[in-house]
Amino acid sequence: MAKAAIPPRSHGKKMERPKSPFATFQRILNYMLPYKVQLIFVVLAVFGSGLSNVAVTYLLKPAVNQYIVPLIGQKNPDLSGFKQLVCCMAAIAGGGVFCTYLFNRLMLNVVTGTMRQIRIDMFTHMQKLPIRFFDTHTHGELMSLYTNDVDTLREMISMSLPHMLLSVTTVISVFVMMLILSPLLTCLVIAVLILMLVTIRLITVRSARYFAKQQQALSRVNSYIEEMAEGVKVVKVFCREERIKQDFAEHNENLYLQASNANTCANILMPVIGNLAYLLFAVTSMAGGYLAAAGRMDLGTIAAFLQYTRSFSMPVSQISMQLNAILSALAGAERIFHFLDEPEETDHGYVTLVNAEISKDGTIAEVPYRTGQWAWKHPHHDHTLSYTPLKGDVVFDHVVFGYNSKKIVLDDISLEAKAGQKIAFVGSTGAGKTTITNLINRFYDLRNGKIRYDGININKIKKDDLRRSLAMVLQDTHLFTGTVRENIRYGKLDASDQEVYTAAKLANADAFISSLPQGYDTVLTADGVNLSQGQRQLIAIARAAIANPPVLILDEATSSVDTRTEALIEQGMDMLMKGRTVFVIAHRLSTVRNADKIVVLEHGRIIETGTHEELIRLKKRYYQLYTGLFELS
Repeated sequence: MAKAAIPPRSHGKKMERPKSPFATFQRILNYMLPYKVQLIFVVLAVFGSGLSNVAVTYLLKPAVNQYIVPLIGQKNPDLSGFKQLVCCMAAIAGGGVFCTYLFNRLMLNVVTGTMRQIRIDMFTHMQKLPIRFFDTHTHGELMSLYTNDVDTLREMISMSLPHMLLSVTTVISVFVMMLILSPLLTCLVIAVLILMLVTIRLITVRSARYFAKQQQALSRVNSYIEEMAEGVKVVKVFCREERIKQDFAEHNENLYLQASNANTCANILMPVIGNLAYLLFAVTSMAGGYLAAAGRMDLGTIAAFLQYTRSFSMPVSQISMQLNAILSALAGAERIFHFLDEPEETDHGYVTLVNAEISKDGTIAEVPYRTGQWAWKHPHHDHTLSYTPLKGDVVFDHVVFGYNSKKIVLDDISLEAKAGQKIAFVGSTGAGKTTITNLINRFYDLRNGKIRYDGININKIKKDDLRRSLAMVLQDTHLFTGTVRENIRYGKLDASDQEVYTAAKLANADAFISSLPQGYDTVLTADGVNLSQGQRQLIAIARAAIANPPVLILDEATSSVDTRTEALIEQGMDMLMKGRTVFVIAHRLSTVRNADKIVVLEHGRIIETGTHEELIRLKKRYYQLYTGLFELS
C-alpha cells in the first residue's frame, strides 16, 4: 500500500516565497510537456496508489461484519468467502504497490529529462550573455543557480509534486470514506486535526527562524576558515595561531548553539505529530467503542474507521511540509527563469570574415578552404558584395564610453593604429586603458563615436568574426582542465601538433613544457595550480600565438613573471608581433619603450601621444612616470 509522503529536505535556510508562483509553475510545466504521456500515467498511478489504500481499508468492514464476527465460535467455519475477500484485498494492495513503483519510476525519467533540458538552456544562454552581466553578478551567484536552485527544483518535481498529489488524493478519499462510515467520529477527527495543524505551524515557524540563524553562523565559520586558509603564511609569520584558534572557537561555539536550537525544533516535529496521531487514534477508539456499546455502530465500521484515522493524520501534516518545499523550490525556479530571461548579447553585424585568395592584381576571391589569408565580406544595400583584406588597421574616432549613464570612463578618444604598429597605453589605475581594449572586441558598445577596423565600422562586423581576428593575453590567466597541448590548441582547435610546438617555441614556453613529467601531455587542473604564474602566462601567450591573428591585445601580459622570464617572453613577442597590430597595456614602462606610439591616459582622456623619445623630451606626465617622479598606482 502507498506510504505517506517523504518529508522534504528543507530547513536548510529561511523559507522563501515566489513572487509569481502560478507563472513560474506554468513555465516548469512547459519544460515537462515533452513527457506529457508519461505524466498522464504518473497522475493515474498516483490516484491508483492512493485509492488502493482506501479500498483495502474499506474492505475491513465486510471482512469483520460478514466473516470474522459470524464465524466466531463455529467449529467448522466456511472460510471460502473470507479467503476470496483476502485475495481481493491482496490484489488491490499489490496493484497499489505497482502504482507506487510506476509513478516513482516514470517521474525519474521525467525529472532527469527536464533537468537536463533546463541545464542545457541555462548553459547555452550563459554563453550568449554580454560581459556586462558577468560584471554585475558573482560566480557564486551563478553556481548557486546551477547547484542549489536546480537541485531544489529537481526535488520538487521528483518528490514533492507527486507525493503532494498522493497526499491530497489520500486525504480527500479517506475523508469522504470517513464521512460515509461515521459523520460523528469524523467531526472528532477534524477537531484533533485542527490542533495538529496549529502545532505544526508553531513549530515550523520557530524552526525556520532558528535555521536562518544557523545558516548565518555557518556562513561566518566557512568564511573564517577560507580567510585563514588563504592567509596561512601571514598567520605563521606573525605567530597568530593561538589567536585564530580562539576566534574560531567562538565562531564554532555560536554555530553549535544555533544548530542545537534549530535541530531541536526540527527533530521534535515528527514525534509531536506522531503522538498527536496516537492521541487521535486513542480518542477515536474510545468514542467508537462507546458507540458500539450503545448499538449505534458495528465492529466492522469501527475497524475500518480506525484504520482510516491512521491513514489520515500523516498525509495532512505532509501536505503542509510539502507545500513549503514546493514554494521554496518555486522561488529558486523564479531565479532560474529570471536568469534565462536576461537579455542576450545583441549583434546586428552583417560583415563577416572569410577565407580569401588574393591574386597578383589585387583581386580578392572568397574560397571555402583555409588559405592563411582573410578578407571582410561586406554585403551592400544594392545586393553587391565587396571584399576588404584583413590587415589590422584600427581607428578610434571621438569615442565616448561609460559603463553607466552617470560616469564617463572614456571621453573623446581619437587615435589611429596602422597595421603592424605597436600601440602602448600607460596611465594610472582607472585611467581607461583596459576599457579601450574591451571596446575593440565589442565586449561593450560605444555611447558616442566610432571605431573602424580596416575602414569598417566595427558595429557592422559580426561579433564572432570580429573576435576571431583578435587574440588577447590577459593579466589574469585562465587555463582549462586538460593537457598543456589542449590548452595551447584552444586558440586554434584544428591546429596540428607541429603548430602547437611552433607556438610554444615562439612564446619561449617549449623549454619548461618539455621538462614537465608528461611534457605537452601533462594534465593541468584547477586553473593550472601545478604551474607557476609565469609558466601559466607563457602558455596563454602560446595560445594567442597559435591563433595567428592580425591584432594582438596584451593586457599587462608580463606583469606576473620575473625579469628573466619577461625577457624571454619579449623575445618571443617581438617575433609574434611582426606584421601585426598590437595594443599593449603595461605598468612596467621599460616594456613599452620600443612601441611605435605611446598613449598616456588620465581620467579617461588622452593627455600625451608619441614615441618614447618624443615623450621624454616633452618632460610631462610620461617623463614623470618613467623617471619615477610620479608613481603608477
